Amino acid sequence: MTLYKLPFPSAVNTIVRNIPRGTVMTYKEVAVEAGFSGAYRAVGTLMSKNRNKNIPCHRVVRSDGYTGGYAWNPENKIKILREEGFTINDDGKIIFD
Repeated sequence: MTLYKLPFPSAVNTIVRNIPRGTVMTYKEVAVEAGFSGAYRAVGTLMSKNRNKNIPCHRVVRSDGYTGGYAWNPENKIKILREEGFTINDDGKIIFD
């Protein structure tokens, strides 16, 4: 489902809002899904400014498996992801089975 008819922030927020608990997407996957395939850094910037608790931006991670930044403190992002069932090593990288 491409949301290209929506403005970039609305498309990204809609996609991220619908990432289910226990699931993550990469910044690049969100950008592609939103119809802005080259805008993965812009997704990261948008997520870094997110203060809306209804948009689970903690579920958006880097393509290399590292959790990335988080407006509410990167350590909190790791804590929340662990609570959702992810295994994360001491370096902040998600261990996928």
